[in-house]
Formats: sequence, structure tokens, C-alpha cells
Amino acid sequence: MPQTVEPVEVWTGASGAPERLVWRARRYRVDDMPTPLVGPADWWLPFAGDHAGPGRAPLEITGWRFQATSSDGETHMFDVGHDGSHWHVLRVFD
Repeated sequence: MPQTVEPVEVWTGASGAPERLVWRARRYRVDDMPTPLVGPADWWLPFAGDHAGPGRAPLEITGWRFQATSSDGETHMFDVGHDGSHWHVLRVFD
């Protein structure tokens, strides 16, 4: 399936990792260990042009990649992200 951005409901555990989701009116349970997707920390962007020292921009979790399965056995690999108020499916792999 091509890259997409569509709303999804995601429930997370105490660590912040996804455990369940509802996508296209279907319920899925995460059945593997989610992998964090990382990118430069938003708070660092104003300093991104300054090269005052060694290293690289600090990273933060920008989303998650995980496998999830519905109760009837339909399985997908999902990339999801959170925009501060809503979760979105970024990509689905069949």
C-alpha cells in the first residue's frame, strides 16, 4: 500500500508504545515489539543552522512501526505518528 496519512485511534501503554489501534473501522492488536521512529527534536529546529560544536541534533520519538493483527487474522505493518493532538497512519505494509 502506498504512503498515506489518515487518522487512526491508537492506545498506548505506560511506556508510550502502541498496544491497540482502530484503523478503517477495524480493531487491531499490536503483536510484536514496536520500533520507535526518530527524528530531530522539534525544540532544536531554531538552532539547526548553528554549528557550535560536534555531534548532531538531539533526537526524539516521532512515531512507531509495529505489526498488528485483527481478530479475524488480518495482519499489517503500520507506521504511525502523532501530531500533538491526533494519531495518523503514515504508511501500511502488507
